Amino acid sequence: MSDELSFQQKLKNFSNSKYYTLKLNENYILEKYQGLDGFYYGINNLFPGSGYLGFHQNKLVILSSRGILGYESKNEENILHFKQIKNNINDFIGEKQFSKGNWFSLKDLLIHNDQIYVSFTEEIKEDCWNTSLLNAKFNYENIIFKKIFSPKKCVNASNNIDHEFNAHQSGGRIVLMENQNHIIFTTGDYRNRFLAKDPQSVNGKVIKIKDDKNNFEIISMGHRNPQGLLFDIENNFILSTEHGPYGGDEINLIRFDEKNIPNYGWPNASYGEHYGEKIQANKLKYRKYPLNKSHENYNFIEPLKYFVPSIGISEIVKLDKKNYVVSSLKDKSLYFFKLNKNNKIDDFKKVYTHERIRDLIFKNNYLYLFLEDTASLGKIKIE
Repeated sequence: MSDELSFQQKLKNFSNSKYYTLKLNENYILEKYQGLDGFYYGINNLFPGSGYLGFHQNKLVILSSRGILGYESKNEENILHFKQIKNNINDFIGEKQFSKGNWFSLKDLLIHNDQIYVSFTEEIKEDCWNTSLLNAKFNYENIIFKKIFSPKKCVNASNNIDHEFNAHQSGGRIVLMENQNHIIFTTGDYRNRFLAKDPQSVNGKVIKIKDDKNNFEIISMGHRNPQGLLFDIENNFILSTEHGPYGGDEINLIRFDEKNIPNYGWPNASYGEHYGEKIQANKLKYRKYPLNKSHENYNFIEPLKYFVPSIGISEIVKLDKKNYVVSSLKDKSLYFFKLNKNNKIDDFKKVYTHERIRDLIFKNNYLYLFLEDTASLGKIKIE
């Protein structure tokens, strides 16, 4: 961990050391720029590093899970060169927090016009956490972030009635709601399952952040760990992806409802199972959180699609009209699909990429992927 922080503090520039192409199924070609200098520590894999992608003025921007931030400065002989940008992210999450586990990390990156947003697992008080949001004006020399959203309540094992805690279940995805200039933000339940169904809690929700004064509105609830997020301005709905427990990853369509908060069922409904499934030790857990397989029969909203077994679902992006793509971690694949006129999934196809995909972004007819097993960047041209 100190190696990556030292790399950041010395403002070293970084690059990818190897380029090659890989033919995938469905006639897709993956261009792979392998091995980012400085990206040493990951969110799931201890080594190498995890990262998130964005664009500013057609320059690719990349952020490590520990706060290395850089932009593409040149592309020479199939090597991507990045210049590091000085920043103060480690004033908010740093060596003290990272030393407590690799699940404490940065969670997402969003750049829109001249604004940059970063989410992270915040230690609000000693060993008590929640998911918060930073913002700054973008520049290429020194970015000074300020905190614009921080939940008032935090989560740990001692204040959990189930005495469980898992900071991988923290959400943290960020998108802009362009027609209102509001931020849409996901939060996970940190394995405090009861919070997801509590309308007074920020956890296990998709929220709209209205300003920089911690004011927010809950858009949907009953989520475990939303890991992908898309605001579809043309169709005026949100698509989100969500990690299930043991099975039951989901793609959800969320509509805006001013009268009622739509509930997606967790932890009362899920197509997955509790870890360990229906063993004697889980008897009380199933009594409290039954994970009913039908959502609709219990007045919850059914997912557009669910996955059993889980694929480790991650980001979702829109290609055009009603064509979309979802990435995965565990399954090391992309999933292309379209929505028909009834907003049901059609033409679902899997493309195997051979690596965990932590982040995904679509720009100028290319899908850009952060590949986590080798801390690499991938590009796939979309015809």
